[in-house]
Amino acid sequence: MRYYYDYNEFLSDLKKLVAMIDWEFDTIVPIARGGLSMAHLMGEHYDIRDVYAINTIGYEDDKKLEHTKLFNIPDLSHRKRVLIVDDISDTGDTLVLVTQELGERYPGVEFRTATIYYKESSLFKPDWYVREAKEWIDFFWTVDLKG
Repeated sequence: MRYYYDYNEFLSDLKKLVAMIDWEFDTIVPIARGGLSMAHLMGEHYDIRDVYAINTIGYEDDKKLEHTKLFNIPDLSHRKRVLIVDDISDTGDTLVLVTQELGERYPGVEFRTATIYYKESSLFKPDWYVREAKEWIDFFWTVDLKG
């Protein structure tokens, strides 16, 4: 079963998410591509210009790859508190990989995480999330612009 997640739900949920976050941070790191829309609007909301994307590839369409690839790691050496954002903590593999890698590279930086969706079976529970995923989510930003 698949669920189409539209822009209006996203906007409503993002407002709920920012109301939940009770932690001051100086930087936002979205996991591309799912966290990019979140980070853009959150950067505007918090008036934070330090938004640096990190890239991962863990899926090919809706098929989970054997290993998640991580690249484009930003330099966070002069940051203090970083919020990592993504659309969903599905298996949790991506957030585990990103938080471990960033934590090892930047031990003096404090990291927290926020997602729109969290799946109960995930290996990683974000610090903040809005919804529990019960099915496959088709996010509005995954629409095909060719047709």
